[in-house]
Amino acid sequence: MDYPESYQLVFQSSAVEDDAVIVRRTDQSGAGGYPIYEDETGIVRAEISDRGEVRMLATGGHQVLGTPLVVREPSA
Repeated sequence: MDYPESYQLVFQSSAVEDDAVIVRRTDQSGAGGYPIYEDETGIVRAEISDRGEVRMLATGGHQVLGTPLVVREPSA
């Protein structure tokens, strides 16, 4: 199956605007068998299914994982 090269994850923020993070597909798969995507820092990691379901993956011991409000393919 072909998976998108990248997604935009939008998280609710306490600031005026929500936070948007672009994650790109890696060569890894998660526990559900779907690709793992990560941002350029490697801090934001998520397994994203073919139906757009997201499982956020911790990258640090004290990380608090939020669930994105929106998951979408970024516009070109």
